[in-house]
Amino acid sequence: MRHSATTSMTSTTTLPFQAFTALFRLPATIVMLAVLTMTLSVSTPASASKYAAIVIEENSGRVLFARNADKSRFPASLTKIMTLYLLFEELQAGRISMNTRFPVSRVAASRSPSKLYLKPGQSITAKDAIYALITKSANDVATVVAEKLSGTEREFGKRMTRKARALGMSRTTFRNASGLPHSKQQTTARDMAKLAVAMRRDFPQYFGFFSTKSFRYKGKRFGNHNKLLSQYEGTDGIKTGYIDASGFNLVATVQRRGVRLIGVVFGGRTGNSRNAHMMKILDKSFKRVKPADIQTQVASATVRPDLIPRSLPKTLPISPPRPSTLPVAPPSRQVKHRSIDVALAGQSAYLEDVIPAPSTSDLPSRWSVQVGSFARRANAHRAAAQARRAADSVLGSTPARLTMVTRGNIPLWRVRFHNLDETQARSACAVLFAKGRPCVAIEEGSSRSG
Repeated sequence: MRHSATTSMTSTTTLPFQAFTALFRLPATIVMLAVLTMTLSVSTPASASKYAAIVIEENSGRVLFARNADKSRFPASLTKIMTLYLLFEELQAGRISMNTRFPVSRVAASRSPSKLYLKPGQSITAKDAIYALITKSANDVATVVAEKLSGTEREFGKRMTRKARALGMSRTTFRNASGLPHSKQQTTARDMAKLAVAMRRDFPQYFGFFSTKSFRYKGKRFGNHNKLLSQYEGTDGIKTGYIDASGFNLVATVQRRGVRLIGVVFGGRTGNSRNAHMMKILDKSFKRVKPADIQTQVASATVRPDLIPRSLPKTLPISPPRPSTLPVAPPSRQVKHRSIDVALAGQSAYLEDVIPAPSTSDLPSRWSVQVGSFARRANAHRAAAQARRAADSVLGSTPARLTMVTRGNIPLWRVRFHNLDETQARSACAVLFAKGRPCVAIEEGSSRSG
């Protein structure tokens, strides 16, 4: 396999001399058909055998489009998504910071382009490394990160593969951090879609890096190879890739009207044709999923579908003024199931086993809004804080409750804001929808609360 920045030329085939001379002894029409058949057989683009694609709806996991989705393919620079995943893990754990400097070895500096052309003995900050991997897709920086986090790139490749297995990427094996050619470094379109979902789910605080269109390093400007960020409405990530053995690859996340799709394409002949195909299959997929589908996937089985706002109001109702002090302690509750009330400050929280006390029939109807269900409690905390900031005028003074629920055999942390009236609940969802975040307005009855 040869790494290259340009599309491979279609190979030509020379007819054996005996076959060539034999053609002259055949009728003209047969000769023409034979030549046409052989021409077609040798001019078929090599990328046709490299093609694979999938489109899924993120929250439900519903597959909307799939071609060769489980066939082994070479990831090329899509590999760097996993490199970044492990880098974000280190940042989130506090083992490194954005200002931590990563030393450049001779091995790293020797990597083939695309690269920053770092020199041995230099160093680069974690933040600049992130930008370089996402925009420039720098192979030298990928090795720098691998050596910093695992000592050697080989050990880092083992760590990448272990993480892939943990994320359910059962058909993926990594041998390096960059995606430079390696016969055993393979993945599938479905596995790459799983990685994109995991990246957004586990590191929402860092996912914004993937929407970076360009960055500057030592006076030079580097543009992002992912042109869908500018060409396709709603695109906010994630990564391109190319080596001769893979063709042009792309993983993209796109959100429109509250629906988020993950698209993966392998084996494009050119970057432009790959982008055009991605946009085509995303267009078809958006037509197959309704704007409300993502909300009903997040909602529990007790949520009435007709409570989801069908359209955004032109003007939002004025919400009551926020109190100048923290709300009084909640009423006494009966122990029933595990949940968390997130404090108003958005950072501190207390854990207890609680259920709201039963309400009497003469109390006015109360509403809540649900903003998601998450496999990790930390992500639920972040979603609550992000929703509060996004709809501050309505949710700024409302504590969020994180409740452990199960869907099938999977435990999830559900995030809801309670004690709202109908106007507040619908207004909050309208604001969150407008900012691309999921939300479901729920009327709480004596049998449906929680």
